[in-house]
Amino acid sequence: MSKQDKNIKYLFEPRSIAVIGASSDKGKIGHSVMNNIIKGGYQGKIYPINPRGGEIEGIKAYKSIMDINGEIDVACITIPAKFVVDSVRQCAAKGVKYGIVITSGFSEIGNSEDERKMVQIANEKGMRILGPNIFGIYTAEVSLNTTFSGSAIPSGGLGIVTQSGALGLTMIGQATVGNVGLSTIVSVGNKADVDEADLLEYLITQERTKVILMYMEGVRDGERLVEVLKRATKVKPVVIIKSGRSQRGAMAAASHTGSLAGSDAVFDDIIKQCGALRAENMKEAFDWSKFLSNNPLPRGENAVIITNGGGAGVLATDACEKFGVNLYDDMENLKTIFSPATPEFGSTKNPVDITGQAKSEDYTKAFDAALHDPEIHAVLGVFCETSMFTHEDFDRAVEHNYRQFKAAGKPIVFGLLGGETVSEYTRDARRKNIPVYEDIYDAVSSLGAMYSFKRYVDEKDDEIADVAIDVKAIDSIVDGARRDGRSFLFSHEGQNIMKMTGIPVPKSLIAMTIESAVKSAAAIGYPVVMKVVSKDILHKSDVGGIALDLENDQEVISGYEAIMRNCRMNMPNAAIEGVEISEMVKPGTEMIVGAMVDKTFGPTVMVGLGGIYVEVMKDVSFRALPMARTQIMEMIKEIRSYPLLMGVRGEKTRDINALVDTIIKLGAIIRNCKGISDIEINPLVIYEQGMGARAVDVRIILSKEDREVR
Repeated sequence: MSKQDKNIKYLFEPRSIAVIGASSDKGKIGHSVMNNIIKGGYQGKIYPINPRGGEIEGIKAYKSIMDINGEIDVACITIPAKFVVDSVRQCAAKGVKYGIVITSGFSEIGNSEDERKMVQIANEKGMRILGPNIFGIYTAEVSLNTTFSGSAIPSGGLGIVTQSGALGLTMIGQATVGNVGLSTIVSVGNKADVDEADLLEYLITQERTKVILMYMEGVRDGERLVEVLKRATKVKPVVIIKSGRSQRGAMAAASHTGSLAGSDAVFDDIIKQCGALRAENMKEAFDWSKFLSNNPLPRGENAVIITNGGGAGVLATDACEKFGVNLYDDMENLKTIFSPATPEFGSTKNPVDITGQAKSEDYTKAFDAALHDPEIHAVLGVFCETSMFTHEDFDRAVEHNYRQFKAAGKPIVFGLLGGETVSEYTRDARRKNIPVYEDIYDAVSSLGAMYSFKRYVDEKDDEIADVAIDVKAIDSIVDGARRDGRSFLFSHEGQNIMKMTGIPVPKSLIAMTIESAVKSAAAIGYPVVMKVVSKDILHKSDVGGIALDLENDQEVISGYEAIMRNCRMNMPNAAIEGVEISEMVKPGTEMIVGAMVDKTFGPTVMVGLGGIYVEVMKDVSFRALPMARTQIMEMIKEIRSYPLLMGVRGEKTRDINALVDTIIKLGAIIRNCKGISDIEINPLVIYEQGMGARAVDVRIILSKEDREVR
């Protein structure tokens, strides 16, 4: 795991920069970079490097970076890939702090060796590499533009970090068109060394940056990214676009937890856990970023819709529910506030309908009432175009009121529905950074993103939930299984670990013969369940290795014989150790609880609706560890089946605390036991409040090799 780079400020605020591959040839990237640095107004020292020497853009050029007297904070490398490693070696020897490697032709085309070599050479001398395969960096703090973008970059409060260079250049164009000023835009490319977490460390504290927008294709060090993101989102909004929603994650056949954890499912839940806002597309990302950059946070949860159309009000209400915007519903107070601004045939309920005859002054009257009432914290103004409204009327109804709300520190957004007049006005208003949208859902989406950010900021940092476990005893069971050549634990071994950790399990015994199976069943008490025990059979039901609800001795005998027959027929080479006889637990609500070492985010837990339909329903939620108890509750509430735990159709509330405790205990195992990669309980049967839970089926997969415990 990479550590915080104390020199990161020099990447964004260098006092001097060398351009290796600087050129007077307008067809070369080295020329574009030099030209942009000079035109951008950078005031630090600029050192063009070109083997021919002479002058480039009127500045003395050096044949080698070693010929320069004085310190160099950043070297921007634009030369062909075959020369880059030697160039990095010279830069490192010179004491350069950062190498911005614009050149492509490395791991993205399979040339990982040179990429690793350049990073190793740089790091040995304390130098860091940004890239390779990037378009450069722009930073408004020192008016530095090392990109080869053909567009002028407007300065402002949005910081962009992008893995895609091409999309980054597109973002510059979109920012210009949308009047979104940038504090920085930086491309990470192949992330051979510097990654998003390193860049976030700077952007967290950089005052100019009000909102951070990140485009990601993959995550290198998920655990560190989570740690840095959690700090970043307590300070300023972070909007993330990540490609790959449709790609199947790596399927881990050994457990439901792994197979349900497709990379995007885990990423989505964990990014949400960190307080970041995941946008569906570029438009949504820019809408959110622009709105969050230019508008005050609401002081409370009460939002009001003011509209001139009933149908539009219903649409806005639906959008508010979808995007988590809470509508104020004190009918008496709403009537008091809005009656003076609402005709008798209108409605003071929320949405407030001031009717289709409303003019700009009627909107202003209603907006004023909302602005000055302390119980209303945010407003959505919805306009259906009528003959009452000209471009000038929209100016009065929208822009004037927006300025009033912004000055008072209360957010307001506008949804305008109509034709050409609305379209023309919307374009003009958005250039002035007024939050006007031609779709109600887009307007509410931005307000919803703001509320999501505010709620995360307002959350208290509760104490991390953890329990003490006997790691040595668990490791001993794991070591025994490895000596036996197994990559998983037998069911009874998993149950022993559950008992050690304080997770209740059904009574069970191992039987090697029919006679001992009958005796074991009698000792446990009917009804019982029987399962094959074999190091070669992980999925017992697939081979007929399970018999359920056995009521008497004869059924146990028949069940034993059927299991042996099925297993020998379906897996003739399997070594069968015997059968496990277990108590048939009383029915309850069946959940699945899992913990795994995710290849990106490290120790991770999962909860969802369990039983035989888990892979069909896929009603699960993931989180990265460690977590507070309140965060575990949020994770549970997120699943669609949560109402089952609260009691439906006269059933009593289930023991949710027992479910939370189980998740905490599995988290402690996966975090502390280096030999375990996956744990799954399915089902975990949850009983009525105060009656606890039982781990019916426990599956534990071993790590391929001992991992680092963090």
